[in-house]
Amino acid sequence: MKHIKDTVSFIQESFKSTEFIPLHAPTFGGNEKNYLIETIDSTFVSSVGAYVDQFEGMMMGITNTKKAVAVVNGTAGIQVALRLVGVTSGDEVITQALTFVATANAIAYNGAAPIFLDVDIDTMGLSPNAVSRFLEEFGDLREEGCFNKKTGNKISACLPMHTFGFPVHLDELKAVCEAWKIPIVEDAAESLGSEYKNKPTGSIGELGVFSFNGNKIVTCGGGGAIVTNNENLGIKGKYLTTTAKVPHAFEFYHDELGYNFRMPNLNAALACAQLEQLNSFLENKRKLALEYKSFFDTLEIKFRTETPNTKANYWLMCVELENLKERDLFLSETNNAKVMTRPIWQLMYRLPMYQHCQRDEQLNAQFLEERIVNIPSSVR
Repeated sequence: MKHIKDTVSFIQESFKSTEFIPLHAPTFGGNEKNYLIETIDSTFVSSVGAYVDQFEGMMMGITNTKKAVAVVNGTAGIQVALRLVGVTSGDEVITQALTFVATANAIAYNGAAPIFLDVDIDTMGLSPNAVSRFLEEFGDLREEGCFNKKTGNKISACLPMHTFGFPVHLDELKAVCEAWKIPIVEDAAESLGSEYKNKPTGSIGELGVFSFNGNKIVTCGGGGAIVTNNENLGIKGKYLTTTAKVPHAFEFYHDELGYNFRMPNLNAALACAQLEQLNSFLENKRKLALEYKSFFDTLEIKFRTETPNTKANYWLMCVELENLKERDLFLSETNNAKVMTRPIWQLMYRLPMYQHCQRDEQLNAQFLEERIVNIPSSVR
């Protein structure tokens, strides 16, 4: 109990508040109001406007990619990115069970089925070794791609998620997936500003997808972005997310099934103002992470830090507790003290719509599910 009381006191002191302390609140300290007023005055508040173009340009710069597509949210972005690499109805996609439900849902929206494989303890993200073991047992490599020996279905993509902004072991995962002809789409929803071996997350797979939901490090209330170094895929992504309308001065002609997944200019204006502050947000959060680590070291509680050769954005910071009982006590006592904490997600195969999906033993994922707790991580 004492370590929990000490934790509550430390967090209250860090955030200079004895009132409710949220997990991750947005910070609006830049040009947000100016850009929003400018957008309203322009009357271009919907899906056409200068800030949409500016946002896409800023995302290309931040992620060092050749094409960015603004979309309505990260889930829609993943759905389209999977379609772009060839995922279609009846296919399968390798991913992790330790993730937010949007990862699995985006697969299902394409009529495909997730294959849930284990994560690494250090990254909390999809394990290259788990993927390799699965494919050695179930993979059937053909000229037209990789197929699942058990189901006969094509494994059309691999979808790792950078949990809380900690990059997965991408080089090892790429080597496995390239050997089995499986394209990688990075679920980078939580990792804007994170780097893997000096490369931005989202830029290493065939495509990457980011989220700008209200609790993300940069927010525009909603919104997402697809990024890629394959310009043709980027152009196709823009086309599909804007209803697959063939360009014309006045005619409406749509030559395939598209989506109305456009980001409104109003949201893009907010996003641009937020992106201008990304570097200061990252510095601020890294400072908090250092303070947390020093504090939790004194309690002999493991504070999760970035792995070698990576730079995490520390979107949501977390501790690893002794066991499920300790986790539940920590959650109960901190929330009762008005310090918001939350457990990591329930594993996807525990949810009714994904109980039937193929999976491995999930030993690491289950270990983390019982121990990981997020703690307040807002920019101060």
